[in-house]
Amino acid sequence: MTVTVETGLWQLDPTASTVAVRHKTFWGLVTVKGTFAGVTGRGEVAADGTASGTLSIDATSLDTKNKKRDDHLRSADFFDADNHPEITFAVRSARHTGDEVQVDGQLTVRGISRPQQATAKLVTADADGLTLEAEFQVVREEFGITFNQMRMMGGPTTVTATLRFTRTAA
Repeated sequence: MTVTVETGLWQLDPTASTVAVRHKTFWGLVTVKGTFAGVTGRGEVAADGTASGTLSIDATSLDTKNKKRDDHLRSADFFDADNHPEITFAVRSARHTGDEVQVDGQLTVRGISRPQQATAKLVTADADGLTLEAEFQVVREEFGITFNQMRMMGGPTTVTATLRFTRTAA
């Protein structure tokens, strides 16, 4: 099924969007899961169907349901939120084919930017709104997050996002 996405400006609806992370720890025996409460974003769909935009995440808004762990994740050992309060994903280009969107962007964490690709699923789209779902892997060491007490935290971090955008202008 091919879904048409309207051209114009789009604004993220933070009340209908989620960005979450999960990472295996304790030598792969436990998965730590958390959700960012502070997410904003915008995008633009051009006449040729390509898109660009930015997603901003408040690094201090991560909630894993454990205050002590959350405080540690916000510390200089991990996100260093005092010095780098925002995580950004800048979409350089996105191309819609069928119900998928191939996204080429740049992820910035702790002030370090790296290229990042993802495939998003276009869940719904109409003249007023669209919803995307995506999942991708991040190697935290590439962003200067090297804390790994007793080598308990191996492997990549998985990022999942459900993003609801509303059309603001043609």
